[in-house]
Amino acid sequence: MAKYCTRMGDGSTVYMTKEEIKQDVLDGTADAADMGGIKDLTADEIEHLIEIICDTNRIVGVARGEEVVLSYDVGQLDMTGDNGNSGGGVPASRLNGALVHERTLCADTFELAHSDYSIKPVKPVIANEMNDMEVIQNNIIIPYFYGAMPNMGLYYSPDGPYGNPADLMRQFKIDEAQEQAEAAAKHLARDILYVATKIDDAGSDGFNFDTTASAGDADFVGTLTGVEQLRKERPDMSIMLGMAGENVMGIHGEIEYDGKVVAGLFPHQQVALAEKAGANVFGPVSNTNTGKSLAWNLSRAVTFVKSCTDVSSLPVHVNMGMGVGGIPMSETPPLDAVTRCSKAMVEIAKVDGV
Repeated sequence: MAKYCTRMGDGSTVYMTKEEIKQDVLDGTADAADMGGIKDLTADEIEHLIEIICDTNRIVGVARGEEVVLSYDVGQLDMTGDNGNSGGGVPASRLNGALVHERTLCADTFELAHSDYSIKPVKPVIANEMNDMEVIQNNIIIPYFYGAMPNMGLYYSPDGPYGNPADLMRQFKIDEAQEQAEAAAKHLARDILYVATKIDDAGSDGFNFDTTASAGDADFVGTLTGVEQLRKERPDMSIMLGMAGENVMGIHGEIEYDGKVVAGLFPHQQVALAEKAGANVFGPVSNTNTGKSLAWNLSRAVTFVKSCTDVSSLPVHVNMGMGVGGIPMSETPPLDAVTRCSKAMVEIAKVDGV
Protein backbone atom coordinates (compact mmCIF):
# COMPACT_ATOMS: atom_id res chain seq x y z
CA MET A 1 0.00 0.00 0.00
CA ALA A 2 1.34 3.45 -0.96
CA LYS A 3 2.64 5.65 1.83
CA TYR A 4 2.79 9.44 1.78
CA CYS A 5 5.57 11.56 3.21
CA THR A 6 4.12 13.83 5.87
CA ARG A 7 5.05 15.27 9.27
CA MET A 8 4.54 14.88 12.96
CA GLY A 9 3.71 17.80 15.22
CA ASP A 10 7.40 18.23 16.08
CA GLY A 11 8.36 18.51 12.40
CA SER A 12 9.86 15.03 12.06
CA THR A 13 9.21 13.09 8.85
CA VAL A 14 6.77 10.21 8.92
CA TYR A 15 5.30 7.99 6.20
CA MET A 16 1.61 7.17 6.44
CA THR A 17 -0.93 5.40 4.26
CA LYS A 18 -3.96 7.29 3.00
CA GLU A 19 -6.14 5.31 5.39
CA GLU A 20 -3.94 6.28 8.35
CA ILE A 21 -4.06 9.93 7.29
CA LYS A 22 -7.85 9.76 6.94
CA GLN A 23 -8.21 8.28 10.40
CA ASP A 24 -6.08 11.05 11.92
CA VAL A 25 -8.11 13.68 10.05
CA LEU A 26 -11.31 12.17 11.44
CA ASP A 27 -9.86 12.01 14.96
CA GLY A 28 -8.57 15.59 14.79
CA THR A 29 -11.84 17.16 13.72
CA ALA A 30 -13.73 15.06 16.29
CA ASP A 31 -11.40 16.27 19.05
CA ALA A 32 -11.98 19.93 18.16
CA ALA A 33 -15.73 19.46 17.81
CA ASP A 34 -15.93 17.75 21.19
CA MET A 35 -13.78 20.35 22.97
CA GLY A 36 -15.38 23.43 21.44
CA GLY A 37 -18.96 22.24 21.12
CA ILE A 38 -18.76 22.93 17.38
CA LYS A 39 -19.44 21.06 14.14
CA ASP A 40 -17.07 18.47 12.69
CA LEU A 41 -15.77 19.02 9.18
CA THR A 42 -18.16 17.73 6.52
CA ALA A 43 -17.39 14.65 4.44
CA ASP A 44 -16.45 16.83 1.45
CA GLU A 45 -14.16 18.99 3.60
CA ILE A 46 -12.49 15.90 5.02
CA GLU A 47 -11.82 14.54 1.53
CA HIS A 48 -10.46 17.93 0.45
CA LEU A 49 -8.13 18.03 3.46
CA ILE A 50 -6.87 14.50 2.78
CA GLU A 51 -6.20 15.48 -0.84
CA ILE A 52 -4.10 18.46 0.32
CA ILE A 53 -2.07 16.37 2.76
CA CYS A 54 -1.51 13.55 0.25
CA ASP A 55 -0.45 15.86 -2.60
CA THR A 56 2.86 14.43 -3.82
CA ASN A 57 4.29 17.87 -4.60
CA ARG A 58 6.65 19.11 -1.91
CA ILE A 59 5.09 22.60 -1.88
CA VAL A 60 1.41 23.28 -2.59
CA GLY A 61 -0.57 26.50 -3.06
CA VAL A 62 -3.96 27.98 -3.74
CA ALA A 63 -5.32 28.61 -7.22
CA ARG A 64 -4.54 31.93 -8.89
CA GLY A 65 -7.00 34.53 -7.65
CA GLU A 66 -7.56 32.77 -4.31
CA GLU A 67 -4.61 34.42 -2.54
CA VAL A 68 -5.17 36.08 0.85
CA VAL A 69 -3.43 38.88 2.73
CA LEU A 70 -0.21 37.96 4.56
CA SER A 71 0.51 39.74 7.84
CA TYR A 72 3.50 39.21 10.11
CA ASP A 73 4.12 39.25 13.83
CA VAL A 74 7.45 39.97 15.62
CA GLY A 75 8.41 42.26 12.72
CA GLN A 76 12.03 42.23 11.69
CA LEU A 77 13.00 39.93 14.58
CA ASP A 78 12.38 36.87 12.39
CA MET A 79 15.33 38.12 10.36
CA THR A 80 17.60 39.85 12.86
CA GLY A 81 17.00 37.73 15.95
CA ASP A 82 19.47 34.96 16.73
CA ASN A 83 18.59 31.28 16.70
CA GLY A 84 17.59 31.42 20.37
CA ASN A 85 14.83 33.80 19.34
CA SER A 86 13.75 31.79 16.27
CA GLY A 87 15.45 34.33 14.02
CA GLY A 88 17.89 34.15 11.16
CA GLY A 89 20.67 36.07 12.86
CA VAL A 90 21.10 38.48 9.93
CA PRO A 91 22.73 41.75 11.08
CA ALA A 92 20.38 44.47 9.83
CA SER A 93 18.63 47.56 11.12
CA ARG A 94 14.90 47.61 11.66
CA LEU A 95 14.54 49.80 8.59
CA ASN A 96 16.48 47.31 6.47
CA GLY A 97 14.42 44.44 7.86
CA ALA A 98 11.19 46.20 6.95
CA LEU A 99 12.33 47.09 3.43
CA VAL A 100 13.57 43.55 2.73
CA HIS A 101 10.19 42.16 3.71
CA GLU A 102 8.43 44.68 1.48
CA ARG A 103 10.70 44.67 -1.57
CA THR A 104 12.21 41.17 -1.55
CA LEU A 105 9.89 38.90 0.41
CA CYS A 106 6.71 40.58 -0.91
CA ALA A 107 4.98 40.99 2.45
CA ASP A 108 1.50 42.51 2.18
CA THR A 109 1.84 44.21 5.57
CA PHE A 110 4.64 44.47 8.10
CA GLU A 111 5.24 45.78 11.60
CA LEU A 112 7.78 47.40 13.89
CA ALA A 113 8.65 45.37 16.95
CA HIS A 114 10.70 45.86 20.12
CA SER A 115 13.20 43.10 20.90
CA ASP A 116 11.10 42.02 23.89
CA TYR A 117 7.87 42.25 21.85
CA SER A 118 5.68 43.11 24.84
CA ILE A 119 3.69 46.15 25.94
CA LYS A 120 5.41 46.65 29.32
CA PRO A 121 9.06 46.96 28.12
CA VAL A 122 7.99 49.24 25.24
CA LYS A 123 6.53 51.86 27.58
CA PRO A 124 9.85 53.31 28.89
CA VAL A 125 11.37 53.47 25.38
CA ILE A 126 8.28 54.71 23.57
CA ALA A 127 10.07 57.85 22.31
CA ASN A 128 12.63 55.67 20.51
CA GLU A 129 9.89 53.49 19.02
CA MET A 130 8.03 56.57 17.81
CA ASN A 131 11.17 57.84 16.13
CA ASP A 132 11.79 54.56 14.31
CA MET A 133 8.13 54.33 13.29
CA GLU A 134 8.27 57.78 11.71
CA VAL A 135 11.57 57.10 9.91
CA ILE A 136 10.40 53.77 8.48
CA GLN A 137 7.01 55.16 7.46
CA ASN A 138 8.89 57.69 5.33
CA ASN A 139 10.56 54.82 3.45
CA ILE A 140 7.96 52.06 3.21
CA ILE A 141 4.83 51.72 1.05
CA ILE A 142 2.91 48.75 2.42
CA PRO A 143 0.76 49.14 5.57
CA TYR A 144 3.20 49.26 8.49
CA PHE A 145 1.90 48.41 11.96
CA TYR A 146 3.33 48.23 15.45
CA GLY A 147 3.22 44.85 17.17
CA ALA A 148 3.47 43.71 20.78
CA MET A 149 2.15 41.01 23.06
CA PRO A 150 0.00 42.08 26.02
CA ASN A 151 2.11 39.53 28.00
CA MET A 152 0.49 40.24 31.37
CA GLY A 153 2.84 37.77 33.03
CA LEU A 154 5.42 40.57 33.09
CA TYR A 155 3.20 42.51 35.52
CA TYR A 156 3.52 39.79 38.18
CA SER A 157 6.42 39.37 40.60
CA PRO A 158 9.36 39.10 40.32
CA ASP A 159 9.15 41.21 37.12
CA GLY A 160 6.22 43.44 38.02
CA PRO A 161 4.43 45.11 40.93
CA TYR A 162 1.66 42.55 41.47
CA GLY A 163 1.65 39.26 43.32
CA ASN A 164 1.90 36.18 41.12
CA PRO A 165 -1.46 34.36 41.11
CA ALA A 166 0.25 31.00 40.62
CA ASP A 167 2.32 31.51 43.78
CA LEU A 168 -0.66 32.82 45.74
CA MET A 169 -2.87 29.92 44.72
CA ARG A 170 -0.23 27.47 45.90
CA GLN A 171 -0.60 29.16 49.29
CA PHE A 172 -4.41 28.79 49.02
CA LYS A 173 -4.81 32.58 48.82
CA ILE A 174 -7.43 32.35 46.09
CA ASP A 175 -9.16 35.69 46.70
CA GLU A 176 -5.84 37.53 46.79
CA ALA A 177 -4.72 35.79 43.59
CA GLN A 178 -7.86 36.98 41.83
CA GLU A 179 -7.45 40.52 43.19
CA GLN A 180 -3.87 40.71 41.94
CA ALA A 181 -4.89 39.44 38.50
CA GLU A 182 -7.66 42.06 38.27
CA ALA A 183 -5.26 44.84 39.30
CA ALA A 184 -2.70 43.71 36.73
CA ALA A 185 -5.39 43.62 34.03
CA LYS A 186 -6.29 47.25 34.76
CA HIS A 187 -2.61 48.23 34.62
CA LEU A 188 -2.19 46.42 31.31
CA ALA A 189 -5.20 48.25 29.85
CA ARG A 190 -3.70 51.61 30.88
CA ASP A 191 -0.36 50.73 29.30
CA ILE A 192 -2.03 49.57 26.08
CA LEU A 193 -3.80 52.91 25.74
CA TYR A 194 -0.59 54.84 26.43
CA VAL A 195 1.69 52.86 24.10
CA ALA A 196 -0.79 52.52 21.23
CA THR A 197 -1.82 56.19 21.16
CA LYS A 198 1.81 57.30 21.19
CA ILE A 199 2.73 54.97 18.34
CA ASP A 200 -0.36 56.12 16.44
CA ASP A 201 0.85 59.71 16.84
CA ALA A 202 4.08 58.65 15.12
CA GLY A 203 2.17 57.56 12.00
CA SER A 204 1.58 53.86 12.53
CA ASP A 205 -0.95 52.24 10.19
CA GLY A 206 -2.32 50.19 13.08
CA PHE A 207 -1.51 48.02 16.10
CA ASN A 208 -1.20 44.24 16.32
CA PHE A 209 -1.93 42.72 19.74
CA ASP A 210 -0.27 39.33 19.40
CA THR A 211 -0.56 36.24 21.66
CA THR A 212 -3.44 37.71 23.65
CA ALA A 213 -4.45 35.75 26.78
CA SER A 214 -1.06 34.04 27.09
CA ALA A 215 -1.32 34.73 30.83
CA GLY A 216 -4.90 33.51 31.02
CA ASP A 217 -8.35 35.00 31.32
CA ALA A 218 -7.33 38.20 33.13
CA ASP A 219 -4.83 38.88 30.33
CA PHE A 220 -7.70 38.57 27.82
CA VAL A 221 -9.89 40.96 29.81
CA GLY A 222 -7.05 43.46 30.25
CA THR A 223 -6.38 43.43 26.51
CA LEU A 224 -10.05 43.72 25.56
CA THR A 225 -10.43 46.63 27.98
CA GLY A 226 -7.35 48.32 26.53
CA VAL A 227 -8.64 47.84 22.99
CA GLU A 228 -12.04 49.24 23.99
CA GLN A 229 -10.43 52.36 25.48
CA LEU A 230 -8.15 52.70 22.47
CA ARG A 231 -11.09 52.49 20.07
CA LYS A 232 -12.84 55.32 21.93
CA GLU A 233 -9.67 57.42 21.89
CA ARG A 234 -8.74 56.62 18.28
CA PRO A 235 -11.92 55.65 16.39
CA ASP A 236 -10.16 55.31 13.02
CA MET A 237 -7.19 53.23 14.19
CA SER A 238 -6.70 49.76 12.70
CA ILE A 239 -6.50 47.14 15.47
CA MET A 240 -5.58 43.47 15.05
CA LEU A 241 -6.13 41.09 17.96
CA GLY A 242 -4.60 37.63 17.81
CA MET A 243 -4.88 34.92 20.44
CA ALA A 244 -2.42 32.65 22.25
CA GLY A 245 -4.46 29.45 22.17
CA GLU A 246 -7.70 27.86 21.06
CA ASN A 247 -9.02 28.05 24.62
CA VAL A 248 -8.74 30.89 27.17
CA MET A 249 -7.03 29.51 30.28
CA GLY A 250 -9.11 30.06 33.41
CA ILE A 251 -6.39 31.13 35.84
CA HIS A 252 -8.67 33.67 37.54
CA GLY A 253 -11.72 31.61 36.66
CA GLU A 254 -14.44 34.19 37.20
CA ILE A 255 -13.27 37.43 35.56
CA GLU A 256 -15.74 38.86 33.03
CA TYR A 257 -15.81 41.14 30.02
CA ASP A 258 -19.10 42.72 28.98
CA GLY A 259 -20.88 40.51 31.51
CA LYS A 260 -19.42 37.26 30.16
CA VAL A 261 -16.97 34.97 31.95
CA VAL A 262 -14.07 34.61 29.50
CA ALA A 263 -12.41 31.49 30.90
CA GLY A 264 -12.86 28.52 28.59
CA LEU A 265 -13.91 30.45 25.50
CA PHE A 266 -13.06 29.01 22.08
CA PRO A 267 -12.37 30.93 18.82
CA HIS A 268 -16.02 31.24 17.73
CA GLN A 269 -16.76 32.81 21.14
CA GLN A 270 -13.55 34.84 21.47
CA VAL A 271 -14.20 36.70 18.21
CA ALA A 272 -17.50 38.11 19.48
CA LEU A 273 -15.73 39.81 22.39
CA ALA A 274 -12.93 41.06 20.13
CA GLU A 275 -15.54 42.69 17.92
CA LYS A 276 -17.36 44.13 20.95
CA ALA A 277 -14.11 45.69 22.18
CA GLY A 278 -13.47 47.33 18.81
CA ALA A 279 -10.93 45.17 16.99
CA ASN A 280 -10.87 45.31 13.17
CA VAL A 281 -9.19 41.94 12.54
CA PHE A 282 -9.21 38.76 14.65
CA GLY A 283 -6.54 36.06 14.74
CA PRO A 284 -7.77 32.66 16.02
CA VAL A 285 -5.31 30.03 17.18
CA SER A 286 -5.11 26.26 17.47
CA ASN A 287 -2.08 24.90 19.30
CA THR A 288 -0.04 22.04 17.86
CA ASN A 289 0.32 18.71 19.68
CA THR A 290 3.89 17.56 18.95
CA GLY A 291 3.02 13.92 19.54
CA LYS A 292 0.30 13.86 16.87
CA SER A 293 0.57 13.89 13.08
CA LEU A 294 0.20 16.87 10.76
CA ALA A 295 -3.10 15.34 9.61
CA TRP A 296 -4.48 15.30 13.16
CA ASN A 297 -3.23 18.78 14.07
CA LEU A 298 -4.32 20.42 10.83
CA SER A 299 -7.77 18.82 10.87
CA ARG A 300 -8.26 20.02 14.44
CA ALA A 301 -7.01 23.53 13.62
CA VAL A 302 -9.19 23.90 10.53
CA THR A 303 -12.23 22.79 12.52
CA PHE A 304 -11.64 25.44 15.20
CA VAL A 305 -10.92 28.21 12.71
CA LYS A 306 -13.86 27.34 10.43
CA SER A 307 -16.19 27.63 13.42
CA CYS A 308 -14.80 31.15 13.86
CA THR A 309 -15.09 32.27 10.23
CA ASP A 310 -18.63 30.90 10.09
CA VAL A 311 -19.82 33.38 12.73
CA SER A 312 -17.37 36.27 12.50
CA SER A 313 -18.27 39.62 10.98
CA LEU A 314 -14.60 40.63 11.30
CA PRO A 315 -11.89 39.61 8.82
CA VAL A 316 -10.18 36.51 10.21
CA HIS A 317 -6.39 36.34 9.87
CA VAL A 318 -5.53 32.93 11.32
CA ASN A 319 -2.32 32.68 13.35
CA MET A 320 0.00 30.38 11.42
CA GLY A 321 3.57 29.64 12.46
CA MET A 322 5.78 27.61 14.73
CA GLY A 323 3.39 25.53 16.82
CA VAL A 324 0.04 27.04 15.78
CA GLY A 325 -2.47 26.59 12.97
CA GLY A 326 -1.52 22.94 12.47
CA ILE A 327 2.10 23.85 11.69
CA PRO A 328 4.78 21.75 13.43
CA MET A 329 6.48 23.05 16.56
CA SER A 330 10.04 23.43 15.31
CA GLU A 331 12.50 26.32 14.98
CA THR A 332 12.23 26.29 11.18
CA PRO A 333 8.90 24.69 10.24
CA PRO A 334 9.19 22.60 7.04
CA LEU A 335 7.75 24.23 3.93
CA ASP A 336 5.79 21.15 2.92
CA ALA A 337 3.84 21.40 6.17
CA VAL A 338 3.53 25.20 6.16
CA THR A 339 2.09 25.37 2.64
CA ARG A 340 -0.39 22.55 3.27
CA CYS A 341 -1.64 24.21 6.43
CA SER A 342 -1.96 27.58 4.70
CA LYS A 343 -3.80 26.09 1.71
CA ALA A 344 -6.24 24.23 3.95
CA MET A 345 -6.97 27.37 5.99
CA VAL A 346 -7.77 29.33 2.83
CA GLU A 347 -9.74 26.69 0.95
CA ILE A 348 -11.55 24.94 3.80
CA ALA A 349 -11.63 27.33 6.76
CA LYS A 350 -12.20 30.30 4.41
CA VAL A 351 -9.88 32.70 6.25
CA ASP A 352 -9.36 36.26 5.01
CA GLY A 353 -5.65 36.33 5.79
CA VAL A 354 -2.72 34.40 7.21
